[in-house]
Amino acid sequence: MGSYANKHLIKDETVVFETRLHGVIFFTLRSLFTLTIAALLERRLSEYVITNRRIIIKRGFIARDIFEMNLSKIESVNVDQSVMGRILNYGSVTIIGTGGTRETFQNISKPLEFRKAFQELC
Repeated sequence: MGSYANKHLIKDETVVFETRLHGVIFFTLRSLFTLTIAALLERRLSEYVITNRRIIIKRGFIARDIFEMNLSKIESVNVDQSVMGRILNYGSVTIIGTGGTRETFQNISKPLEFRKAFQELC
């Protein structure tokens, strides 16, 4: 995991924490209609990485959606979990940057550990 992030690290940058989409994505209508191929590809092609300098989130293969933000530009990382999310350890992560930038990522595995890794670096 983390092939995109590992290829695009800058000088003296190291990966601190990595996670991926949770297996709950296999239990959606989209996954059932595509015989789980869509969920497999989505999970395989998504990366959620915290380095010692920035957060890197990459989704997609042909049409990529890449979010990168320096840790110094992030005001907070919020986690939202449902009851089932708490039991199965998944949830939504919202990254709020300086100037009001807000990005939300759904169905992330280990969202509390993601936030903790960010907080330990700041």
